[in-house]
Amino acid sequence: MASEAVTPRADRRLHRARQATLLSLATGVWASVLLPAVGLTREPDPGRVALGAAGILAFMIAQTAVLYAAVTPWLDPRWRRRAQLSLAGTAALSVPLVGPVAAGAWPTWAWLGAALIGMAPLLLRLRAAVAMTAGVLLVTVAVAVWTGGSIARHLAVTGGIGVAVAAVNGFQVWFWDLLVEARQGQAAQARLAAAEERLRFARDVHDLLGHSLTVIALKAELAARLAPVDPERAGREAAEVQRLAASALTEVRETVHGYRAVDLHEQLTSVAGVLRSCGVRCTVLPPPADLPPTVAAELAAVLREAGTNVLRHSRADWCRIRIDREDDVARMTVTNDGADDRGPDAHSHGLRGLTDRLAAAGGELRVRREGAVFTLEATVPVPA
Repeated sequence: MASEAVTPRADRRLHRARQATLLSLATGVWASVLLPAVGLTREPDPGRVALGAAGILAFMIAQTAVLYAAVTPWLDPRWRRRAQLSLAGTAALSVPLVGPVAAGAWPTWAWLGAALIGMAPLLLRLRAAVAMTAGVLLVTVAVAVWTGGSIARHLAVTGGIGVAVAAVNGFQVWFWDLLVEARQGQAAQARLAAAEERLRFARDVHDLLGHSLTVIALKAELAARLAPVDPERAGREAAEVQRLAASALTEVRETVHGYRAVDLHEQLTSVAGVLRSCGVRCTVLPPPADLPPTVAAELAAVLREAGTNVLRHSRADWCRIRIDREDDVARMTVTNDGADDRGPDAHSHGLRGLTDRLAAAGGELRVRREGAVFTLEATVPVPA
């Protein structure tokens, strides 16, 4: 199974898929566990009925824990091992408790054996699952001989029903693992894109400063050597060092500004693509064509943070992005559903930074929540 920690909260479709998988596994396995209850109704001895019921109940509880662990890849491995050991212990204990129930009249324990075989794909790899199946079949034969039941009937129930349930469970777990791995791939792709952008920026800064700092270092060394013998020339070299440093500082600032000033259209395309890849229906109304570059850069920064908030702080099914201009004000509205109490608010660090940035440009950032719908609205004045 997928082992990397992944939580389906970031994707409502993955959350629903997990719930559906867990329900389907529980339905299929518990159906084979409920059939031993028929044996309880056919057992005349009240003592055996009580012991058998206790064994079946313990087995079902251990099964539930294993089913939960099977579709919870972020679970602590120690908890997973405890659940599996509990199932192994209750299965062994069920043989003396459930085996004698309705002896000869109903293959009571054989149905528990079928449930064990059905859960093999949730616990073990193929070879170990085959070995486990063989062991359960041997126990079934031993129980049939011990209770005077039909060996063929016990093997048909344990082997036939168990293998069928195992095939269905194996397919469901395999499909769930594919969904988890796909979600991991999306997260890795996003991290890779961010890392590549940081590397690009680092290369730009390195290329820009490498030459300037080398020249500055050489000029400073020359000025230090000339100071005792030719103060006038040393002063000229020191002035040149100062000029080079100021020039390098200006170039760095221009590079950082260009890095920050993300194109609004590119940002709209990027945010919409990421949201749609995560299962969010994203509607984008194109921005006006006459937005000044400075205004578009401010809105692009807000849009980037808003898209991050939709993914991190909601379970959105849909998102609507609208940018328009009213006279001397440009307004961007980002609305999404799926907001909850953990969603962003006015005290969020990201939103606080955007509020300060827009305030410096004469703009304003407002957020509101109506039920499960969260709305972020940014306004930026358009210079005349």
